[in-house]
Amino acid sequence: MKIRNAAHPTTPSLLGLSRALLLSLVAFLFAAGCGAPGEPTPPSPPIPIPVSDLKGVQVGDAVLLTFTLPTKSTLGLRLNEIPTLEVWRGSLRPDGTPDPRTFHLVDTVPAAILKRYVQNGMVSFPDPVQPEELRTRTGETALYRVRTRVSERKSSTDSNQISLDLYPVPQRIENLAPLVTEKSIQLRWSAPTSTSAGAQLPPIQEYHVYRGELDPTSAADALQDLHAAVWKFPLLQIGTTATTEYQDSSFDFDKTYAYVVRSVIREGGSHLESGDSLTAILTPKDTFPPVAPENVVAAVLPGSAAGSSVIDLSWSINLETDLAGYRVYRSESDNVRGQLLTPDLLLTPTFRDTTVASTRRYWYSVTAVDRAGNESATSSVALVEVP
Repeated sequence: MKIRNAAHPTTPSLLGLSRALLLSLVAFLFAAGCGAPGEPTPPSPPIPIPVSDLKGVQVGDAVLLTFTLPTKSTLGLRLNEIPTLEVWRGSLRPDGTPDPRTFHLVDTVPAAILKRYVQNGMVSFPDPVQPEELRTRTGETALYRVRTRVSERKSSTDSNQISLDLYPVPQRIENLAPLVTEKSIQLRWSAPTSTSAGAQLPPIQEYHVYRGELDPTSAADALQDLHAAVWKFPLLQIGTTATTEYQDSSFDFDKTYAYVVRSVIREGGSHLESGDSLTAILTPKDTFPPVAPENVVAAVLPGSAAGSSVIDLSWSINLETDLAGYRVYRSESDNVRGQLLTPDLLLTPTFRDTTVASTRRYWYSVTAVDRAGNESATSSVALVEVP
């Protein structure tokens, strides 16, 4: 009798079962890892780091807020755009401590507008305050914080907090008039008579004069909106005066300048400026000729050839700092300027005329010319008789 191996009949079944399990596992993994994915999760918008150096000062009917513009997110990544600015204002409790419940959003400045107020990474933004509010809340303390954001979904956390007392200010000067002279730009204006809210004005202590230099191509835009100006040098205070006029003698011709004037009163124990006056923008041109040369002297001297003569001329040197040179004229008739003998400007106050003829009369005159091409009046004449 033969004995058969009982295991042989069951082996194919086990192999089939193993294959089925393996195929099921592969199908499960394929479905889990390689099936149709869900919608991708959008990246979270960057959140700017909070402003930490906020400062503020009242200038006219506004609080001038200054701070360093955030350039990185809270994750340390660089921001690729200028953020939107949020300005928050609050007040104090009766006990003098900040009242968090009073903070409210008073201004939202879009990035397209905020970039006008950015220079060298610093923001200087004047947040307006209504004149009537300044009148009814004279001397009250206002608290300020700012936030920035690059997305509507999330703003930065609050900046450091600042506080300042607000007061009514003089109405702005509306009639700033410049006059260009040879030595200075003269500014004149009328004194304000009331505050910007129409109330009685405290005594004006003085006036502050500011000047900046513009790119000439932006002058027309700056007349409409000074923040649209392209500055070569920003507005800086150049002088103080107790009267309603000022002379700027440190200017240069052919540069484009913007001038503003602010009235100054004393409030809260310190000096407070009004808002900017009407802006005066001008490019002064040098249309002022030098003075006529003086003390013109002529002498007849023997020429190099026998019987010939030459005329030596000399005169006092001009003192203008922009002097370019001199021109010499000769005439054979009195009261006529005559022929130009020096097509190229003379750099020294001397000239020798070697083209004279014997037994003639000559009238010589001299003019001075500056670097702008302005020519002086004619000097007094020197009459010469050639023997």
